[in-house]
Amino acid sequence: MPVDKSKCISCGACVSICPVNAIRFGEDGKAEIDETKCIRCGSCEATCPVNAIKINY
Repeated sequence: MPVDKSKCISCGACVSICPVNAIRFGEDGKAEIDETKCIRCGSCEATCPVNAIKINY
């Protein structure tokens, strides 16, 4: 999974910037990426203030 939940601060930056709405908050309040929707554009990785997202290209 590309989100390191131990780093995620649930700020919502990734949710807001995702152009295909592939990111949502899970039951634990942390970001989750639906990899079937993700187009690997890197926007979420670039906007995350705590570097919790690493996209495998």
